Amino acid sequence: QVQLVESGGGLVQAGGSLRVSCAASGRTVSSYSMGWFRQAPGKEREFVAAIAWSGSTYYADSVKGRFTISRNSAGNTVYLQMNSLKPEDTAVYYCAAKGGSGWYRTSAKYDYWGQGTQVTVSS
Repeated sequence: QVQLVESGGGLVQAGGSLRVSCAASGRTVSSYSMGWFRQAPGKEREFVAAIAWSGSTYYADSVKGRFTISRNSAGNTVYLQMNSLKPEDTAVYYCAAKGGSGWYRTSAKYDYWGQGTQVTVSS
């Protein structure tokens, strides 16, 4: 079982930067792939970024070039560095973990979820 605790959300101006973190704990947590998803009011939850246990990374087209996902060497903390933020990035951001490989962009394939952290980007 994996527990995920997020931090780092907040309010920023358009064009600014923010880094959210997800601390993971549990047996063999380093073997899990980690993902970030977000959900804005009135919209479905959407994929943002993921990092496999091997280190491979994946990004949604909407954030490619602006966001960077990374993981510490112990494999128990994942980060999402968000640069050049836009108002449309405003959402609740969720950290998630999954076993196995593949399906990194599919929320239903993730086994564990954090509580979510609000990111608000103002004009």
